Amino acid sequence: MTTPSTRPAVQGTLGLELLLGTLTAFAPLSIDMYLPALPRIAEDLQSSAPAIQLTLASCFAGLALGQLFTGPLIDRFGRTRPLYAGLVLYVLGSLGCALAPSAAALVAMRFVQALGGSVALVVPRAVVRDLWSGANAARTMSRLMLVMGVAPILAPLLGGLVLQSLGWRAIFVVLAVVGAVALALVLKALPETAPPHEASQTMLSRLGALMKDPDFVGPALAGGFAQAGLFAYIAGSPFVFISLFGVPEEHFGWFFGINAMGLIAVAQLNRKLVTHLPLHRLLRLALSLCVIAAVAVLAVAWTGFMGLWGIAVSLFFFVSAMGLVGPNAAAIALERHAARAGMASAALGALQFTAAAGASWAVSTFNNGTAMPMAGVMAAMALLAWLAAFFGLRARTREQRAGELEGVASGQGAA
Repeated sequence: MTTPSTRPAVQGTLGLELLLGTLTAFAPLSIDMYLPALPRIAEDLQSSAPAIQLTLASCFAGLALGQLFTGPLIDRFGRTRPLYAGLVLYVLGSLGCALAPSAAALVAMRFVQALGGSVALVVPRAVVRDLWSGANAARTMSRLMLVMGVAPILAPLLGGLVLQSLGWRAIFVVLAVVGAVALALVLKALPETAPPHEASQTMLSRLGALMKDPDFVGPALAGGFAQAGLFAYIAGSPFVFISLFGVPEEHFGWFFGINAMGLIAVAQLNRKLVTHLPLHRLLRLALSLCVIAAVAVLAVAWTGFMGLWGIAVSLFFFVSAMGLVGPNAAAIALERHAARAGMASAALGALQFTAAAGASWAVSTFNNGTAMPMAGVMAAMALLAWLAAFFGLRARTREQRAGELEGVASGQGAA
């Protein structure tokens, strides 16, 4: 936790929020920038579309595994030193991707790149939990999502331009430069919000305590499954838009960017909604919208209704609803875990990207040249997210009622 002397210096500052948002944007930037190049990479490396889609699955796996190790590290050594090491590894992994001679090598180097980038996902959430809680944390995370949301808009457009002018390998060189610039900014501007301290529990014991808490597990699983649906869209959309519907590589980013703008707009609306509605009610509403939109994507993919535009409109509503899911699921899951914010943030991210890795693997494995694999996985993940929230939040309600009854009984006994 921060000391009283450090808290006023950083809490509420726009500069800190911009820096944290930039770090949070590493994952979407790393994932989305090379999406327009996936068909070209498959052709250049003489590989199949499913094999190249595994570069996404390996990226998600690296993000998941890396976050599990990052959590205990930032609780033990502070927030900043592990972040320095992670950004260095990210730069090296990006350069390795640029030099990859085969699909297998690219899959491996994407895993290394993601291990480094995972630190940039965990640290911002932990810093937010160091400084804020409850609705304030949800509002701050919504602001971070505003910064983070710029990446999915610009990344595919920039990736398409780099692809057309310099080739797909240059995309990873650009990512290496971005990582180096972020490292310089962090060294100069990011304060330490949780000084190093001796760990009183092992990683497994802290993780076990989290997994026993329904207030954590319910929203964490809900957010994880919903995120998996989002990444099923990310894994499948380049081939659906470019290969199936013939959208030019340089125009793919516009479809992707419009969806990201919807997510940003809804995330900013969430900042207002959390002051009027309970976080749990907002989360249930958002997941219901995700289910409806995902079923619409599946129906369009099955029937071919309206073709490209039917798919595009349905995807827009699904991605936009994620602007309500992400901030509220994270805020609810982390609310009761100030003492182990690093581990809780890491476990939250690991759950999300483990589900994302499974979803992208399923999309690549069942790729049949249609939109059905993407749509089917999205619908399944949205339904699982809704069920996780329903049963998780119901367990929370039972626990609260039991506590209230115990308090009443204690009061009567004292009387």
